[in-house]
Amino acid sequence: MNKLADKKHFNRYLVTSALPYANGPLHIGQIAGAYITADIYTRYLKSKGEDVLFVCGSDEHGAAITLRAKKDKTTPKKIVDKYHSLIKSTFEDFGINFDIYHRTSSELHHKTAADFFTVLNDKGEFEQRTVQQYYDKENDQFLADRYIIGTCPNCAYENAYGDQCESCGSYLSPKELIDPVSTLSGNPPELKETTHWFLPMGKYEGWLKEWIIDGHKADWKTNVYGQCKSWIEGGLNPRAMTRDLSWGVKVPLEEAEGKVLYVWLDAPIGYISATKQWAIDNDKNWEDYWKKEDTKLVHFIGKDNIVFHSIIFPIILKAHGDYILPDNVPANEFLNIEGRKVSTSRNWAVWLHEYLEDFPEKKDELRYVLCSIAPETKDSEFTWKDYQARCNNELVAILGNFVNRTLVLTHKYYDGIVPEIANQQYNSVTDSIANVPNKVGESIENYRFREALGHAIDLARMGNQFLAETEPWKLIKTDEDAVRAILNTALQICANLTIVLEPFLPFTSQKLRNMLNLDKLGWENGTKVDNLKAGHQINKPALLFEKVEDEAIEEQKVKLHS
Repeated sequence: MNKLADKKHFNRYLVTSALPYANGPLHIGQIAGAYITADIYTRYLKSKGEDVLFVCGSDEHGAAITLRAKKDKTTPKKIVDKYHSLIKSTFEDFGINFDIYHRTSSELHHKTAADFFTVLNDKGEFEQRTVQQYYDKENDQFLADRYIIGTCPNCAYENAYGDQCESCGSYLSPKELIDPVSTLSGNPPELKETTHWFLPMGKYEGWLKEWIIDGHKADWKTNVYGQCKSWIEGGLNPRAMTRDLSWGVKVPLEEAEGKVLYVWLDAPIGYISATKQWAIDNDKNWEDYWKKEDTKLVHFIGKDNIVFHSIIFPIILKAHGDYILPDNVPANEFLNIEGRKVSTSRNWAVWLHEYLEDFPEKKDELRYVLCSIAPETKDSEFTWKDYQARCNNELVAILGNFVNRTLVLTHKYYDGIVPEIANQQYNSVTDSIANVPNKVGESIENYRFREALGHAIDLARMGNQFLAETEPWKLIKTDEDAVRAILNTALQICANLTIVLEPFLPFTSQKLRNMLNLDKLGWENGTKVDNLKAGHQINKPALLFEKVEDEAIEEQKVKLHS
């Protein structure tokens, strides 16, 4: 039975990936967390012919941007322009196929976010409060969360930010830090009164218990559900939706001079403004994707964003009243590097743009490895030796080897023409081929991407085993009819590999299609075993993958430690 058929049907899909901060380049931990899986998911849905919109963009506001500007002795505008361009081009080079990659510094976004705040404020959803906030006297400036560092009260990490500890992942408030200091002056901050607009999240506890704890226990990932349940049952406190900053979306109230929207109100609305811009560019109705109940909204994020996307943003959408809520928030955990947590401040990271410069022909190799080790429910680890082993032992030895043997033998025996099957059939093999797309699709739709990739690669394993068992290079002397059937079947496996591997390895799938002289096929063709007709001329074979040599791996390890 096809389990996919039992699922609710949606007429369209809106898929988002977390907006990366435009204050630095992308590293592979981010890619493994929120982007590679989202790209696989949307490529799969599009291959099925679904109406899918995949949006993202640069998060260009918040204290992280101003901190980087101060560090580099430049302006926030120059920082976001520099890194937005780098991030956008890196995503494109790596094959992350967004329908739009927008930016929150755009005029459209500022208006969208300000209008959203106004609706909530007019509905009485905010509480205006005067509170004491940390203040840097030397710089005459209130300190946003990221302008304060101190010792984490939970794990004793000495450089925790005022909103979150990067070591243990705990969400914090500045007053919880032990021995806090200002990142501007290095001095202990003082407390000073200021006024902010708070979202009283406790008002929505009952609804959240029903929506998440009761409604999503069965279909949300255990790591996401567990964190949400813990937060809700621990009680939800009011959260300030404004900040004392000069950089960001201005709070659209006369009495809020010098204040901007809190980045976690501002940034998720970036998904909406990106959708609006895409709709303008493509003559579409953006509201179809945000306001119609037959749209499935899915947020792909890392675990440090779970609370914001699963609790705070849904509260904001619910409070507004006109928007659909996320159907799922399949967050991944963290990817560690060579036994240590990623630390951008210490340069302990594999930067994606540098990888693409060092290995311009190995984009899919990294995509494959990051999906193979995706931290789906717990932290996982990237090492360069494991990268090398997976590339050489799986991509080269299994997938590349099968394709190369099949195409070389077809050219050797039949001048590259797909042979016609006479009498002998390999029904058990063709039946197995036809079952693969359903296995892959079911795993993808349940956000089990490692499992899905395993099913797809198993098709190449099946092909290798089939050739090893039938030995057409021996049979050619005694039973040419059998060889025709063997190579026709092996070629059908190659054709179907271009379908089931395309979400994971788009560059390799295109290369294989070129060798097979084959147009791109939809997902429904994956269950067929005659995608290459007898008499079809295929092109000359080339190696799909080259081995990763020890020297290249040692260079990367030295680079990481330098």
